[in-house]
Amino acid sequence: MTQTVTALYDTYDNAVSAVNALEASGVPHSDISIVSNNVDNRYDKDRPTKAAEDAGKGAGIGAAVGGIGGLLTGLGLMAIPGVGPVVAGGWLVATAAGAAAGAAVGGAAGGLVGSLTKAGVPERDAHFYAEGVRRGGTLVTARVDDARAPAAREILQRYKWVDPDERGAAYRKSGWTSFDENAPAYTPEQVAAERDRYIGTRV
Repeated sequence: MTQTVTALYDTYDNAVSAVNALEASGVPHSDISIVSNNVDNRYDKDRPTKAAEDAGKGAGIGAAVGGIGGLLTGLGLMAIPGVGPVVAGGWLVATAAGAAAGAAVGGAAGGLVGSLTKAGVPERDAHFYAEGVRRGGTLVTARVDDARAPAAREILQRYKWVDPDERGAAYRKSGWTSFDENAPAYTPEQVAAERDRYIGTRV
């Protein structure tokens, strides 16, 4: 059986390091996904990884995203309701695009939250991860077999991952309850403030 292992990062560089380490450990790039907030266009010249190469091939992401309103802005670039523009690649992106195209209801039924829960991520965690991307973070997700899951988790946690319990508690303390795909995307200024708030406190 397979498991989905997931981690949120405050910086894109840390997420890319985790992706590269997963690939180096033998996780196929076709089983790795990355979704990074791009509201400030800082990744318009996104450094390629093998996972990102899959963004536009095999899974039909361009067709799926284009079919629901022309949201695709370029190879590996798309928009997610409630999150805004992202740089994205891999299997989770294809699932998110398909869920958004076929969803009859909002919330957990489609989009990023729905894709994560469909992949086996608990709904509470899926809401946190989607909110984390909305606030400027980068999400890395991998499908691995049961035997490889502990090592994959260790790799993800090695690169300054965001502890979901700790950060989720901080979000809730400020009044957040769950990800809302109808909420406005964060502005570049709001994303910068979020990054400063958390990255400045990390070792």
